[in-house]
Order: sequence, then structure tokens, then C-alpha cells
Amino acid sequence: MRPDQSGKIPIIPRIDTGNIFVMMCPVSYSIHYYSEAVQAVILGLPATLQARYIGLTDRMRVVGANLGEPHTKAMGDGLFELRLIGAEGIARVMYCTLSGRRIVMLHGFVKKTQKTPRVELETAMRRMKEVKHAEAR
Repeated sequence: MRPDQSGKIPIIPRIDTGNIFVMMCPVSYSIHYYSEAVQAVILGLPATLQARYIGLTDRMRVVGANLGEPHTKAMGDGLFELRLIGAEGIARVMYCTLSGRRIVMLHGFVKKTQKTPRVELETAMRRMKEVKHAEAR
């Protein structure tokens, strides 16, 4: 959610659900994708991994990119991984942050080995350098 013309972030009002009141938090971070192809890979994950991704990114929109382990892990040099575990297996989504409270999803893959494959890490690092360089312009 973006600030309105007055610069304030709109707050979603309380929802009356009978005797239970739910307070919705304002969204202060935004999620972006390196490309449509990256978004398609991530949203094409198996159902339980996709559900985990949606739940964690909803939380990231409110509290920020660092959810702490076991949900997120710093990989070094500003690169992070979102750790997804579901009935169908394990997946990782590599991301970085940019100014303006933006979180950029750089690369996603289903994990098949204990260690993150070097090629997956290199792909994410290359993309991170590209988006950070573009932001610096």
C-alpha cells in the first residue's frame, strides 16, 4: 500500500467479527520481482510451498525483510533467502532490499540438495548487483 497525497499510509480499519476484533496493520513494505519470469517460477511452486511463500511475504510487507530464522537467512553482501518448507519439499526464494522499503524477489528454486547450489547463488547475486546498480543511477 502506498502513502496517499498527504503522505500517510492508509490504515485498514478494525473488522468486527462478532466478539472478536481484528486490527489490521498498515502495509509499509512493498514486494517486487526481478522479472515476470521470476514471479511465474515463484507463483508456480507446489501448493504448500506457494502458501508458505504468500504467508511469509504478507508478514514481510508489514514488518520488513528480516523475519529471522527459520523463515529468512542472510546470505551475505545484502542477499537474503526466504526459506520455504512444505509437504512437497523445500524451496528457496532469494531477495534483496532497496531504499524506499522495497523488497525485490530475485530468484526462486526448489531445493534438491542440502547445500544451496552455487549456480543458484550466483544467479541471485548477479541479479542483485543489477538491481542495486540500476537503483544507484
